[in-house]
Amino acid sequence: MPDVRALINKLAAQESALRETCFLAPCVLGLRVRVRVSSLLYTFRPAPADFEGWGIFRPRDPQTAEVVGAATLLQTATYLRLFKPLRLRLAAHMRGRTWLAYPVNEADARQQGVPVEPRPVRLVSAAQQFDQIIARYDGAQLWHDDADRRADPRTAERLRRLLAERVLPADINWPGITPETRTTYALATNRAPEFAPARQRAREEARLRAALALGGGTLRDYADRADHWLVNWHTRDGELHTSAIAKRDLTVLSAGICLSGEDRAFDLQSLVCVVEKQWE
Repeated sequence: MPDVRALINKLAAQESALRETCFLAPCVLGLRVRVRVSSLLYTFRPAPADFEGWGIFRPRDPQTAEVVGAATLLQTATYLRLFKPLRLRLAAHMRGRTWLAYPVNEADARQQGVPVEPRPVRLVSAAQQFDQIIARYDGAQLWHDDADRRADPRTAERLRRLLAERVLPADINWPGITPETRTTYALATNRAPEFAPARQRAREEARLRAALALGGGTLRDYADRADHWLVNWHTRDGELHTSAIAKRDLTVLSAGICLSGEDRAFDLQSLVCVVEKQWE
């Protein structure tokens, strides 16, 4: 059996030595810095708390490590080379030096054990939206390494132009565009404030389509009328109806057919069922 006392003494000696040692670590706003000594992982609050970047830290106490200087480019590059590179495209700025990104090649990401999903890339520098970059995955975080020199810069330029023109994701198309590029652009529009009206419209349409489908109807189109929608919809046999539907709870304000003044007793879903029965 291992000597427990000897093990405790060894760990105490390691912690004591750590307090006299400087270490390099990436630091992100709101997150803690970590260092591994032998098989143990130590976590510290950075001081100052607003530091973000690659820093040289010295433990001040068991909970805090203070920045004693910025890491050099060579030190940072040496650290990053410990991990395999992954190509990603930046979709949207999140906070500080963190960007949301998506893999340029989903198969490559899977091969490297990186989840194929939108991921934050930390400590991004000298990059623009839709730029293709190289990041390093340490098993938990993606860290920005460099620009991807193999990428065609015209792709990023085209995507930025389309975003500025408020082109919807479904409408972007050119020879050679990849599914990953489409996904990245959709991520950008999902976070861009100028696309808020389009996102709202899509949510409204999905809500109306779902309610109609439950009753067996289909949506043709709809128009906004302040507190209600004027909805044009079809029954199963293709009969067109126009109904005024309250936005708040999809209550029928005006069915478009005679319901003997009981319009408000129905919602959009039940209205479809009533109309279908009338035509049986």
